[in-house]
Amino acid sequence: MQISKHKVATIDYTLTDDSKNVIDTSEGREPLAFIHGTGQIIPGLESALEGASAGDNMSVSISPDQGYGERNEELVMDVPRSNFEGADKLEAGMTFHTQSESGNVQIVTVVDVSDDMVKVDANHPLAGNTLNFDVTVVEVRDATDEELDHGHVHGPGGHEH
Repeated sequence: MQISKHKVATIDYTLTDDSKNVIDTSEGREPLAFIHGTGQIIPGLESALEGASAGDNMSVSISPDQGYGERNEELVMDVPRSNFEGADKLEAGMTFHTQSESGNVQIVTVVDVSDDMVKVDANHPLAGNTLNFDVTVVEVRDATDEELDHGHVHGPGGHEH
């Protein structure tokens, strides 16, 4: 069976940057399971996996526009420290969930802290990076009606409920 829309694909992967530093891997963990064609993984990897079968191995390089996008310096901004009510200690590198003006939840990373302002970066941490994946397709199967209704994979590598 080949990976196509509404198939559950299960993959082992290692993600590295251009300097071969490991960013993420499934090694030592459950393989990643996702419903193909539903936007659960970055577009470039989803495209590269289209048509692959269990046992296939591939190395694929994903450009920022097919990954997490280019960095947008307009997403680096100073916000009043008072917006972090309840956060006693603020340090560079901390992350917070916030809601944009359009109502979308986004994660921001603290870049710098002063007495009255906090510089945050709302870019995805991997924005602007080329992503290099080594992937092995472990399994491909039809998604169940329940998985399609719920929008996620059930069982090993997926959601348990």
